Amino acid sequence: MRRTLLAILFTSCIVSGLRAQQDPQYTQYMFNQMFYNPGFAGVEGAPKFTLLHRTQWAGYKSSFDTKGAPRTTTINFSTPIYKFQSGFGGSITNDNLGPLNSLDVQATYAYHLNVKNSKLSMGVRFGIISQSINFDEYRWADPDDPYRREGRETQIQPDLAVGVYYRAEKYFAGISVNHLLESQFNFGLDDLRNTLESNIYVLGGYNYAISYNLVLSPSVLVKSDFKTYTFDISAIVTYNEKMWGGISFRQSEAAIIILGYSMLKDNSMKFGYSFDYIIQNQEAKQATSHELMLSYVMPVSPFGGRKIIRTPRFRH
Repeated sequence: MRRTLLAILFTSCIVSGLRAQQDPQYTQYMFNQMFYNPGFAGVEGAPKFTLLHRTQWAGYKSSFDTKGAPRTTTINFSTPIYKFQSGFGGSITNDNLGPLNSLDVQATYAYHLNVKNSKLSMGVRFGIISQSINFDEYRWADPDDPYRREGRETQIQPDLAVGVYYRAEKYFAGISVNHLLESQFNFGLDDLRNTLESNIYVLGGYNYAISYNLVLSPSVLVKSDFKTYTFDISAIVTYNEKMWGGISFRQSEAAIIILGYSMLKDNSMKFGYSFDYIIQNQEAKQATSHELMLSYVMPVSPFGGRKIIRTPRFRH
């Protein structure tokens, strides 16, 4: 599910009232949890940078523009703030759907409560979303269409999200709701009003030690716009904290392979790759999607020099 079908058939989608989940999707959601839940900020106990890039339906060419397949890039940063028992994060996401481009800039704060050997976190995310549409990239069937515009139009609106996240040694769970402000974009045409509908995310996973060097990590992500829902379910096996591989399934869309490797002496840098194969509605898409993930955990926190102790399944 993509941001909106506006970029594919802008006028007809709005006029017909068609709705779909509007946020970009990532296959490697388990390595990008702050993107879905602001309560995740700082929970890992160390400053961390994460970069993801996704090319969806690689090779796709539309009949009305030249930009091809949808592309999404996210970079985020998260760090604990030990002095205030909390976490802070920031993220930038650029989502391109042909003539429509969205740029999100967000700041996140989460308050952490220690519950025995686990952590309960409550977070809020606030930022802006800039949407731009290039009307020159459309081929208008009717030159006198009343919705016809020329050039590029850009609008900026505020955005708000909240989330609760729980993390223990062997499992995690979270729930969040975004686009609480339900900001609207109309590019100067009220009849083409596009609302950012609120979405809910439910995320959970478990780490099961098969042996000393082998950990199985099943997880699930459920996404809903309060009208319809979809889910991703995954299972990843990690060997010796160094390399991992697994499979995933996205409801009614794709079967997926996920691979990854940890680099540097302390495994602080991780590289991941996922390959999606479309199993439904191939006639409207290209059969494959590709996603790259790169993360780096900083050795020292700038907000308090607490020593980081790593285990195969949990960092505190």
